[in-house]
Amino acid sequence: MYSFLRAPRWIAGLIVVSTIVLVFIALGNWQLGRHREVKLDNEIFSSRLMDEPIPLDVMLSSAGSSTDSLEYRRATATGVFEPDAEILVRNQVNNGIAGFHVVTPFRFEGGTILVNRGWVPLELDTPPITQAPPPAGEVEIEFVLRSSQPIPRFGRVEPEGELTVVNRIDLERLGAQFAGLAPVWGQLTGSDEQPLPVPVALPTFDDNGPHLAYAAQWYLFALIAVVGSGFLIRSTATKAKRRKNKA
Repeated sequence: MYSFLRAPRWIAGLIVVSTIVLVFIALGNWQLGRHREVKLDNEIFSSRLMDEPIPLDVMLSSAGSSTDSLEYRRATATGVFEPDAEILVRNQVNNGIAGFHVVTPFRFEGGTILVNRGWVPLELDTPPITQAPPPAGEVEIEFVLRSSQPIPRFGRVEPEGELTVVNRIDLERLGAQFAGLAPVWGQLTGSDEQPLPVPVALPTFDDNGPHLAYAAQWYLFALIAVVGSGFLIRSTATKAKRRKNKA
């Protein structure tokens, strides 16, 4: 009844279908793995944000070269803002309005850390932003640590020389501009008495992304390929049996 499966075209077809099914399953497994990774990262980052802040110099000393372990950890530092060396990050949006993020160097005992103090509108395009000055004198601040944002391979390259407006907070590129620059930067959060700069909200970590849905789709495609092939084989066998009975 199923002797037709020994025909070369059927063998080739089954090989193709089997390969497609295996590829679909592999893609589903990959998406499932990405879902687990994103979920774990979200749990880790959420936990870090709930921890008590730790002095920055202690965290930098403990982390060593493993700065990834500092992402989204809360830190404190005592020092002085240096608004004369401020830079702006372009293409930032707040409530649908384009503008900049104001990044001000903060000098502490162990060096300098760049601090994103918040958003300002496009018309404030020349640092230092006198309409939104940082606190003067020695202050203690609390912020969330963030990793460097290197320029993508095909991204816009920053020009040579000292920068006042940048596309991203690329600490490697800015290292020559600021002495003793920390390998992470800080993001101020919360409200401020002055209207500007507007504090930048931290991301929420309750969305694990679409990977689980994508995995289900790939598994469904694999199932459709298997069921469809089985239906075609059975249909062909039934027709062959009918022709044989008529003969």
